[in-house]
Amino acid sequence: MAILGTLLKKGIRLRESLEQEYGAPQDLQKTVLQKLLVAASKTQIGKKYGFKSVLEKFKLEDLSYYHAFSEAVPIYDYEKIYEEWWHKLKEGEKGVTWQGQIKYFALTSGTSGSSSKYIPITNEMVKAIRRTGVRQILSLSKYDLPAKLFNKGILMLGGSTDLDFNGTYFSGDLSGITAGRLPIWFQRFYKPGYKIARNKNWGEKLDQIVENAPKWDIGIIVGVPAWLQILLEKIIERYQVKNIHEIWPDLTIFVHGGVYFEPYKKGFEKLLDRPLIYIETYLASEGFLAFQAYPDRKSMRLVLNNGIFYEFVPFNTQNFDESGHLKSGVQPLSIGEVEEGIDYALLISTCAGAWRYLIGDVIRFVSKEESEIIITGRTKHFLSLCGEHVSVDNMNKAVEMAEDQLNISVREYSVLGLPFGTLFAHHWFVGTDDPVDRQALLNHIDDNLKTLNDDYITERKHALKEVRLTVLPSAAFYDWMKAQGKEGGQNKFPRVLKGQKAGDWLKFLKDTGHLS
Repeated sequence: MAILGTLLKKGIRLRESLEQEYGAPQDLQKTVLQKLLVAASKTQIGKKYGFKSVLEKFKLEDLSYYHAFSEAVPIYDYEKIYEEWWHKLKEGEKGVTWQGQIKYFALTSGTSGSSSKYIPITNEMVKAIRRTGVRQILSLSKYDLPAKLFNKGILMLGGSTDLDFNGTYFSGDLSGITAGRLPIWFQRFYKPGYKIARNKNWGEKLDQIVENAPKWDIGIIVGVPAWLQILLEKIIERYQVKNIHEIWPDLTIFVHGGVYFEPYKKGFEKLLDRPLIYIETYLASEGFLAFQAYPDRKSMRLVLNNGIFYEFVPFNTQNFDESGHLKSGVQPLSIGEVEEGIDYALLISTCAGAWRYLIGDVIRFVSKEESEIIITGRTKHFLSLCGEHVSVDNMNKAVEMAEDQLNISVREYSVLGLPFGTLFAHHWFVGTDDPVDRQALLNHIDDNLKTLNDDYITERKHALKEVRLTVLPSAAFYDWMKAQGKEGGQNKFPRVLKGQKAGDWLKFLKDTGHLS
């Protein structure tokens, strides 16, 4: 078992994993926050908010340390922390929100903002991501896997490792930054290799992978479901085979993240000779937050002892407005104060200099004891025009149910909220390459949402007067992303479109003849 054997030979131990397995979540998080505050105590932000004074409270046994921290440091979103602090990092200033100079930035527009965000990446964060990745690999020992799998290649489909350099810092996809700094022991397993990974032209990169596919013996694939599905389809078409297992007979595991996988599953499995093991990860540009630690679970375990401190804001109308913006005066909770079954927006403080940072994701604890979570949506990706409170989790499940009801595969979808006279409407855009009756699909999604969401069924009788649906070829979604400069890598199509992005999408569909 080459990978696991190599890890053990290199002296990588299970200490961190065991520490989390048997440590109290609150204690683990207290230690993390203390280390972060010590490391950043002499930075500009540390001096402004008195990190040294906050550290005095760590001598006490209660939550005084957390209350001191939350009272001293304000909550930030990207715009606020960039305007106040992170713009200085791009100018080469040292010791701003983290010690030293920041030489790497992960570029991301997420799925909410229109312009690129520059997320600082420190050496400490790269190491933390690597440590969590190792822990995930070691977790494979809990699966019933053939020994030969661990001698196979790992195809990681990510952004270019050829980063942009402006004389002060490098910038690019997080996947490109981390893939360019892989440990030596991992390089023998890594595909597509550095030469292909450097290519910035996404179409050319896919073509190069397709050309080399028969030469590689791949056992694990890693990436965003939509782009990996496109790649596998290209390989199957190029070599005129029935499924990808005719090219890669030992392909066993698909490590995915970024989007809810279930709507993709039906179409994805048409490309296989047998089902794969699906392992979910929560790797954001801001850090590696969680991964699926056990087989046959659809939840992920938060990583509590590796450079990230979490806070949790109940995601409700008391704390967030209708646009998904945080209201003033909210009272976040520490990990010891959360409850199962409640949606929380995440705040994180990290070893890359994010402090009480609203990452934009909404999670739910399915096991408080084991710190097991699921991602239920985004703070700005929900629809509540008139009190219907439709979350991405509701939308995903409604689409998944409709797939089963109509025996179709939905590759992508997105929803717009629109005015309808003096009231409101939802307009669904559903991407599928299967023949489908538009009205039947609309009725199923609408009825499924009524089953899943009590607020939705109430508003459908009152203010939400119309639901529309347009069926599109799946390529329309990817063509729009390409036109937006968001093709490939870690880019995902937003499930809810608002503001300028909604306007751009509608214009694109009209210009390309998909919408009259």
